[in-house]
Amino acid sequence: MTDALEGALSAARARGAGMLPRLERWVRQNSYSADVEAVNRVGAMLEEDFGFDDLAMERHAGDGVGDHLVWTTAAARARPGERILLVGHHDTVFPPGAFDAWELEGDRLRGPGVLDMKGGLLTVHTAIGALADAGLLADLPLTFVSVGDEEIGSPHSSPLVAEMARGARCALVFEAGRDGDAIITRRKGTGILVVTAHGEAAHAGNHHREGRNAIWTLARFIDRAQGLTDYNRGVTVNVGLVEGGEARNTVPAHAECRVDLRFITADDGRALVAAVQRVAAEVGGGGGATLTLDGGIRRPPLERSEASEALYRRYAEAAIAAGLGGGEAPLIGGGSDASTVSAVGVPAIDGLGPRGKGFHTHGEHIEVSSLAMRVEALLRFLVEG
Repeated sequence: MTDALEGALSAARARGAGMLPRLERWVRQNSYSADVEAVNRVGAMLEEDFGFDDLAMERHAGDGVGDHLVWTTAAARARPGERILLVGHHDTVFPPGAFDAWELEGDRLRGPGVLDMKGGLLTVHTAIGALADAGLLADLPLTFVSVGDEEIGSPHSSPLVAEMARGARCALVFEAGRDGDAIITRRKGTGILVVTAHGEAAHAGNHHREGRNAIWTLARFIDRAQGLTDYNRGVTVNVGLVEGGEARNTVPAHAECRVDLRFITADDGRALVAAVQRVAAEVGGGGGATLTLDGGIRRPPLERSEASEALYRRYAEAAIAAGLGGGEAPLIGGGSDASTVSAVGVPAIDGLGPRGKGFHTHGEHIEVSSLAMRVEALLRFLVEG
């Protein structure tokens, strides 16, 4: 172990007593994505808590979402091609009053956002604080970004994350830790489509022939679109919400459905969107209601590459040395900001937050003992990597 690493780990241990009080402060402040003021209150806490001398901070105002925060070291500004990007988010999924627990029983801490992902933010904070205490932070080329809209798909922050990532050496994303501390190297891409059927209303008894049934047309579209699912290729189409019509005895003039798309590769994502568009054109061109589509690919996939495999293996060595597992996670069906980073050609790994289960549920919890191990793994990677 080098003197630098020993100093950083010693500083991290000294910070251990303050970790849970800080996490409690963040968790007890609700930060539901749709409540912009609440998200920004947590952002203000982060701004205060990350106020280390060797970090410069920029706040990027959200547009209808919480603000996004970026911290950089002097070395990152001087040597942008050597930057290591750390990525997190400070919004959560629970509306005010829906889940307000802070329950510590032994090693199990339950509360909203402890796993997804205020525990991950605490990992980053403690490691950066330890580096600052050890006099190592200024010379490390680090950029840390925490966004305020990840839980709703990062609609506003994705360009910022891509900008921060472009040209970086690698990126580490601190979403919820997985079983056995498995490191995420692959995530499916996601797409969202809103398909609207425009028909012609008519009385179902007296003028049925004159109507154009929007629901019937949409139903034919749904049947064909769902048929594009190909489990062997990891491609799925799910129509999860349908609405339309006014009354039982009226030919409906309007109907709408919302479609979820998932895919493993960027090429498959583009092909899937094109296939759904063809189905809509064919079904809507048959003399019934017409169909219009809005939306498209929401998040690109996190695709495994030689560079991301090498990054995974380097981090896994640090994780194992810290007492964590170092295995590779299976393909993850949901997206994250790691996908945005990967799409600009920067190797990224994910799932580096504390161990736990139940994110997005009232059973969300972490294993408290894993926090110190996650901090140690990050320090080992940054100081020795």
